[in-house]
Amino acid sequence: VQLQASGGGLVQTGGSLRLSCAASGFTFDNYAKGWFRQAPGKEREFVASISSTGASKYYADSVKGRFTIFRDNSKNTVYLQMDSLQPEDTAVYSCAVSRRGLRSPPDYWGPWGQGTQVTVSS
Repeated sequence: VQLQASGGGLVQTGGSLRLSCAASGFTFDNYAKGWFRQAPGKEREFVASISSTGASKYYADSVKGRFTIFRDNSKNTVYLQMDSLQPEDTAVYSCAVSRRGLRSPPDYWGPWGQGTQVTVSS
């Protein structure tokens, strides 16, 4: 079971990035998928999630209206489109899955891969 996030980079304030998370070793369709981030010196925080069917999505208030989560089960991949990026979005972004649904408590998400660094310059 493995999740590999990619697509991070350095972008200026107001810019955009699209993150990808490819899954391998398990049936991706059966899980809710989520994105989380961790800034230096801070705890990991929830960013966005999507239900196994893709019918429902859930966002942290801090990214609502700027970020969009979507998935392609045929490619075992979940994406995070990030627009209007701000310096406070700087963090390592990781993806995870949960059998308990898109609003699962933090302990029900995993496994945690290496993540991808997003840096937004002011």
